Amino acid sequence: MRREIEPYRPHEIEERWQAEWKRLELDRAPEMPEREKRYVLEMFAYPSGDIHMGHFRNYSMGDVVARFERMRGYDVLHPFGWDSFGLPAENAAIKHGIHPAAWTYPNIETSRGTLQKMGISYDWDREVVTSRADYYKFTQWMFLLLHRRGLAYRARAAVNWCPVDQTVLANEHVVDGCCWRHPGVPVEKRELEQWFFRITEYADRLLAGLDGLSEWPESTVKMQRSWIGRSEGAEVRFGVEGIEEAITVFTTRPDTLWGATFLTLAPEHPLTLAVTAPERREAVEEYVTQARRKTDIERSDMTRQKDGVFTGAHARNPATGEPVPIWVADYVLGGYGTGAIMGVPAHDQRDFEFARAYALPIAVVVQPEGAPPLDPEAMEEAFPGEGTMVGSPPFDGSPAPASIPRVIQWLEERGVGRGKVQFRLRDWLISRQRYWGCPIPMIHCPACGIVPVPEEQLPVELPAHVESFIPTGRSPLEDVPEFIETTCPKCGGPARRDPDTMDTFVDSSWYHLRYVDAHNATAPFDPEKAAAWLPIDLYIGGDEHATGHLLYFRFFTKVLHDAGWLTVDEPARRLVHQGMVADSQGDIMSKSKGNVVSPGDLFARDGVDVPRLAMLFFAPAEAEILWNEAGIEGVRRFVLRLWETAMQTIADPRFASAGAVDPPALSGPAREARRLAYRALERTTQAISQDLAFNTGIAAFMEMVNALRRVGEPAQWSDADFPACAEAIRITAQAIAPLAPHLGEELWHRVGGKGSVFRSGWPAIDPEALRRETIEVPIQVNGKLRSRLHVAPDTPREELERAALADEKVRELLAGKIPVRVVVVPGRLVNVVV
Repeated sequence: MRREIEPYRPHEIEERWQAEWKRLELDRAPEMPEREKRYVLEMFAYPSGDIHMGHFRNYSMGDVVARFERMRGYDVLHPFGWDSFGLPAENAAIKHGIHPAAWTYPNIETSRGTLQKMGISYDWDREVVTSRADYYKFTQWMFLLLHRRGLAYRARAAVNWCPVDQTVLANEHVVDGCCWRHPGVPVEKRELEQWFFRITEYADRLLAGLDGLSEWPESTVKMQRSWIGRSEGAEVRFGVEGIEEAITVFTTRPDTLWGATFLTLAPEHPLTLAVTAPERREAVEEYVTQARRKTDIERSDMTRQKDGVFTGAHARNPATGEPVPIWVADYVLGGYGTGAIMGVPAHDQRDFEFARAYALPIAVVVQPEGAPPLDPEAMEEAFPGEGTMVGSPPFDGSPAPASIPRVIQWLEERGVGRGKVQFRLRDWLISRQRYWGCPIPMIHCPACGIVPVPEEQLPVELPAHVESFIPTGRSPLEDVPEFIETTCPKCGGPARRDPDTMDTFVDSSWYHLRYVDAHNATAPFDPEKAAAWLPIDLYIGGDEHATGHLLYFRFFTKVLHDAGWLTVDEPARRLVHQGMVADSQGDIMSKSKGNVVSPGDLFARDGVDVPRLAMLFFAPAEAEILWNEAGIEGVRRFVLRLWETAMQTIADPRFASAGAVDPPALSGPAREARRLAYRALERTTQAISQDLAFNTGIAAFMEMVNALRRVGEPAQWSDADFPACAEAIRITAQAIAPLAPHLGEELWHRVGGKGSVFRSGWPAIDPEALRRETIEVPIQVNGKLRSRLHVAPDTPREELERAALADEKVRELLAGKIPVRVVVVPGRLVNVVV
């Protein structure tokens, strides 16, 4: 007789257990780990509105791992915070006609409430908000540390300028020649005096450190290698007729120096106008003006026609002594290398095209092996490959490029060049001409120059009120006298504060460190606590940060290591990029597309655990998921089946006194259900600890519930089978808890568990239970499932065929007919074709 069971009430269950977890301080990490630790971190959020589906997926994945590691007995640090300074918040505030703080802090309250409703196990006592003075005091402290170590400096340079946001951009924030915040809006170039961080000082170490990041996605490691862009070669000095200063070029092929027939300067090169002959000045100035209107992407486009202008000046090739004309061309970028290149048209395609366009000489200095000699007049393209050096005394007959080390030695002996390693990476421009950001803690004194603010005077607080923070191209703080006007800490005379604020990526370069000691009022963190908790064991976030944040926070970690604040010089041991969330048509969810599904709406209907399980079930962590209602419905049915089966099992009088399982006494279906419970435990353990393919664990639980139901209604289970089926429910209560925390906690207490399930330990896997004594082989007739065989895993083909044909249901369907053929896939299926 089927017993009436209590219905599944997710909202009631979730509210009750969240209150209990808060009372138990279940999510609070100790100040110092007392056991082996795990630091689980998801990238913190811009408070631009409520939590969306991408956040829901990202934070749920981290929560699964944090809860699992707690159950395994580790001390877990799982914090959260808000990346609340910067352009996103300020632009939204401008759009809504309110102060950035009035936009930011209510959004934080809303988002925090949603996260808490989701039951994410964050240690909220460690919450950080980057726009609050208790945090940005130490962002300023970080700036001063870099300044003392010669890594923060002010310089005048051609910078990327966003015409929409009216502020400069770091190189990492220019995507396809456009502002990363405004796709399709070309970035302009301006000459400004700005603050930079000397990240290039760490280029070699940032590159070398990638070799040890074996648990980072290869795509991200590859992108960082490319962005850092290490090149080995030589710097060569070309003397210029009429001026004392030489033009320095960097080349990776100094073995082709004898074939350099012209020099090309970037329009912004400091010697461009200095070397220009008077009669050519007007043409060169006009060309430089036109070049400044183009983006770097346009200028370096390999497919466009190369153009330039002759300066009227000549330099001297230090290898041949021959004069070479000096040109200006916009395909040479001032921000890369030395801003000057030697034109070797016979062996570089870009130089070849330029030489052909302007009838410049082509000199072959490397001949290919085993091929007819190259004729400069007949060449249709450059030859950049390996060969033998010619026309290059004293190296004629030497292999190229294998002779590069000898060529470099030759240059150094003559004082006209030297070996050089160059990087594509540029120093990080951190000045922003905007209001909503961390003020730069520097003072401009007419007598003393630029002076750092003393540490004891930090924080330099952002004024709460400005007349206008609408972008104009100059910092709004310049118009706040009570902020700008100050006294020099060195001489005591009148001085002015720096009016710019920092790039918000400075805030996020060290936030992972503040979490280890979030309430420290005298230092950014205690080095002992950092040594105990770092590195991050699992870091989850989007791959769009590969050459921005993920590079910057590696840089900061190495600087702090060198300064004696950290014992590690890489911040995160393992990195995972979560896949995007798309709608059922494959379009990424966004407000602009109108295809957003609100997590809040899902919670109101189904509670938290059903949509959470659905999100985890759709695809492995790093794959894109297609959100669809059918998927939610399938998970909802699974949860209700599990609940019903568990409640019926618990309500059986035999449950409280169920003894140990006697494997030999089990029926085939009960033995299979028990095996599937342990397989779900095994798969879940593997998924959480290794590949984050949570879907495989959830699928295994679904199989187990179906197998239990094939044993029959719990009231009909035999006395021999009951202990095994009850054991399966107990295992599920613990093993599903990281995936569906409220459901797991409720089931744990219903089966008689003591204390929180998250302090109960992780169940052990029984290898004997996993061993398959029998397997289930479907029997099809003409492709339709008609029955099942339960046989040994190694049952031979002939025996499977005999058993299938002897099956009662199959015999009824055949009704004496002779099968056309019987298709047997051992261990998988038997298909009887009639």
